[in-house]
Amino acid sequence: MGVIEDVYEDLDTDVEFEKFEAAVKDKVEQMGGLADEETAAMLIAHELRDEEVHGIADIEPGMEDVKFLAKVVSIGEVRTFERDDEDEDGRVLNIEVADETGRIRVSLWDQMAAGAEENLEVGTVLRIAGRPKDGYNGVEVSANKVEEDIEAEVDVQILDSYRVEDLAMGLSDVNLKGKLLDTGEVRTFDRDDGTEGRVSNLSLGDPTGRIRVTLWDERADLAEELEPGQSVEVVDGYVRERDGSLELHVGSRGAVEVIDESVEYVPETTDIGTLEIGQTVDIAGGVIEADGKRTFDRDDGSQGQVRNIRVKDDTGDIRVALWGEKADTDVELADYVVITDVQIKDGWQDDLEASAGWRSSVTVMDDAPDGASGTDDDASGSTSDQGLGAFAGDSAGATTSSDTTAASSESSADGADGADGEDVEFTGTVVQAGNPVILDDGTQTKTVETDAELGLGDEVTVNGTETDGRITADSVEVHTGAKR
Repeated sequence: MGVIEDVYEDLDTDVEFEKFEAAVKDKVEQMGGLADEETAAMLIAHELRDEEVHGIADIEPGMEDVKFLAKVVSIGEVRTFERDDEDEDGRVLNIEVADETGRIRVSLWDQMAAGAEENLEVGTVLRIAGRPKDGYNGVEVSANKVEEDIEAEVDVQILDSYRVEDLAMGLSDVNLKGKLLDTGEVRTFDRDDGTEGRVSNLSLGDPTGRIRVTLWDERADLAEELEPGQSVEVVDGYVRERDGSLELHVGSRGAVEVIDESVEYVPETTDIGTLEIGQTVDIAGGVIEADGKRTFDRDDGSQGQVRNIRVKDDTGDIRVALWGEKADTDVELADYVVITDVQIKDGWQDDLEASAGWRSSVTVMDDAPDGASGTDDDASGSTSDQGLGAFAGDSAGATTSSDTTAASSESSADGADGADGEDVEFTGTVVQAGNPVILDDGTQTKTVETDAELGLGDEVTVNGTETDGRITADSVEVHTGAKR
């Protein structure tokens, strides 16, 4: 075995030996006898080691020329530009290629651009050589050689329409249909070149998951034109990563369009009863408390806002703080909501609290999942005039004493389950203050007309007359020490 064969055997490369041997002999000639075959073989091997990458995921800016195999997944349009001190315009065509490890943009120049425009098709497998660099949307490769490999196979699926679970870093020309879960406000920012940019966000869900959508500049206004609950299609989006999560971005080429078909979204949420401090999770449940919005002054002099609600599922309930623009979400008592990306923190009186910030989405669902309420028909029917439905029929989280339970049982036995004009006594916890007051005893809720000043969490006993599902209170007794 000769020296060229020895060097080739130690080299892990896809290059055939015949091509390697020819490159070594060319190197010897180029160096005019200054290098023998062994030295030339070592030089070629060094170049190949620097160039060969195992996949697109290994390509980084600053590398010397790299070589890799990939499938064409999208082809752009040829653009022309003026070169300094040259009469002829330059041309460039950007293509997206992919392998099993990722996707990357490749720039083809001049004659390569013209040839690709005429002959290149999506699905073609290419051997590409070029230099990586930092581009506008991540790492790009400026190609100096591209050739088709009709025998090679690259296991990459090319889709006309994507689902959330199909998305991967680097994807472009993405069309995705989803249900609009949440919309944000338009924000402005200053770019390095002194111009003003605009950005907004949406949250979309489909049967496979959900994704945050970022809208740039002229597309940012779509966040204020669209409404949660609509089915939409993102057209020509591209996937980027932020804080460890994938996002779908929409720029000047893209769009978000309302569609007639209904897209189903079934959230995968964490049971409230299992939450722990430090988690970032999605939760869902019925709203059993809904406070008003409050404003406050930050240390930097700006003004913020927050609104607190309490959400309950079959395993427990938790207070949720809606911060910033989330405080403006139209959430009412007894709505069934899905709240994503909430941070679980230590709240008031060592109780857990969920914090919904800028990354969160708050979606009021049209229908609650079967069994989400945990109440019986009598409980939901007793508050139908208030639109509370089944969710306000669950306990607000306060415990009742044995006397309270006895009082509730006695009132039921005396016919206080909704008969018109009946004298009733009802003991429960205040889950909505004001007038009317809504009380919950753990098994049912009652709407009470009273001028008494009661607070959320007060445990009270009401005596009065029940008509059409409402109690007109003659007396209200607040149990000392029962307030949460």
